Amino acid sequence: MRPRDLDDFVGQSHLLSEGSALRVAIESGEPHSAIFYGPAGDRETTVARIIAARVEGAFEELSAVNAGAPRSGR
Repeated sequence: MRPRDLDDFVGQSHLLSEGSALRVAIESGEPHSAIFYGPAGDRETTVARIIAARVEGAFEELSAVNAGAPRSGR
């Protein structure tokens, strides 16, 4: 089950703690464009969905694996 609100989200406190730049932008209803990346399971998609729902914005999901992005170390 994915959290549906910032208050239910666990982790990434360096990005989403009270008073952080990203949280203030989201709560003001004026988030900036962002690209979230990291290893699978870091909840990038969940954060993006929460932001889009909160500000009634567009959400476009792109998986690097499905898009054919090269793997690092090759």
